[in-house]
Amino acid sequence: MRIAVIAGDGIGKDVTAEAVKVLKSVGDAFGRRFDLEHLPWSADHYLKTGETLPANGYQMLREFDAIFVGALGDPRVPDNRHARDILLGTRFELDLYVNYRPVRLLDDRLSPLKNRGRKDINFVVFRENTEGVYVSIGGRFKAGTDDEIAIQEEINTYKGVHRIIKHAFEFANANRLTKVCMADKSNAMQQGHALWQRVFKEVSAAYPGITATHQYIDALAMFLVKDPGQYQVIVTNNLFGDIVTDIGGALQGGLGMAASGNIHPGKTSLFEPVHGSAPPLAGKNVANPIGAILSTALLLDTLGAREESKAIEAAVEASIASAQTTTDIGGTLGTTAAGDYVAAHIKAEGKRQKAES
Repeated sequence: MRIAVIAGDGIGKDVTAEAVKVLKSVGDAFGRRFDLEHLPWSADHYLKTGETLPANGYQMLREFDAIFVGALGDPRVPDNRHARDILLGTRFELDLYVNYRPVRLLDDRLSPLKNRGRKDINFVVFRENTEGVYVSIGGRFKAGTDDEIAIQEEINTYKGVHRIIKHAFEFANANRLTKVCMADKSNAMQQGHALWQRVFKEVSAAYPGITATHQYIDALAMFLVKDPGQYQVIVTNNLFGDIVTDIGGALQGGLGMAASGNIHPGKTSLFEPVHGSAPPLAGKNVANPIGAILSTALLLDTLGAREESKAIEAAVEASIASAQTTTDIGGTLGTTAAGDYVAAHIKAEGKRQKAES
C-alpha cells in the first residue's frame, strides 16, 4: 500500500509520528509492506516557500492508495489558506463526498453521560463532504464598514444528496444495521432541505428492511445527549455533520479519541483525526494519539485490510482498559509512550497468534 503522509501543523506532527509507528508495527505483525511518503505541506512549508501545495499536488495525491493527515492550522497564517488548500481542496478536487465518522465508546469510564455506556454509544455519522455552505459561494460587500453585507450560500444537488444518503443505507445494509436517521432543517430551510426530504424518501424505499427516520438537526443534537442509544447510522449535510460529529467526539471521551475518513469509494481517500492542531501543545508530548491511530485503522479497513484494522482497534482498547494512555483519558503517559504501548501490543499479539498457529 502506498500512503501519503501529511503531518501538517502543531500536534499533527506529534500524533502522526505515533500513527506511523503503529502502521509499521501492524505491517510487521501481518507481513504487509506500507510505502509511506512524507509530504512537507504545512504552515512551515507555506511560510518558507509561499506554496500551499504544488501545482500538480492534487494529481500527486491521486496516485496514492490513501492519504493520512495529522492536523492543519497555524496562527502564523491568519487565513489558514494552506489548510484550506490542502484539506478542503483535497476533499473537493478528489471528490471525497463521504465524511465517515464512527462514534464508539471504548470504555464505560470515558462516558460523559450519566448511566450511559458502551452499549449506548455506538453509531456512525455520514456527513456530505463536498457541498453545503462549505463550497465558499458568496461574498462580502462594503467589508469593514457599518453597511457590510456578507452572503454565504448553501449548495445542495440531487447527485450530492442522493449519493451520500445511498451510501448510508448501503453501509447499514452491509453491516446488518436496521436504523438510518436523516437530519436536516427543512422546517426553516425549505428549499435546499426539501431536496433532502425527497431523496431520503426515494432512497429509503429501496431498503424495506431498514427503518428510516427523520429528525430536525436541533432535535437530533438534543437526543444525542439524552439518548444516543437510539442511533445506528446518521446521515446529514456538511455543516450539520461537522457540528454533531463533535458532539459524537465528546461522547467517545473527547476529540482526541475521534477518527475520520474522507472517502470516495474505490478511489484515493483521506483519513485524519478530527481534533485541531492545538499549536500551544505542539512538541510537549501531551497530545492524545488515539484519534490518529484509529484513523489508520479506518484507512486499512477501507483498503480491505480488515484483520490489520481490527488488530489496531484491539490494541487501542487494551491501552484504554489498562490506563496506558495520555492524561486526558485517565492515563499517565505522554504521546510517545502511548503510541509505544499500542505498537508493542500489536507486536505481542502478532507473535502470540503465530505461535498458536
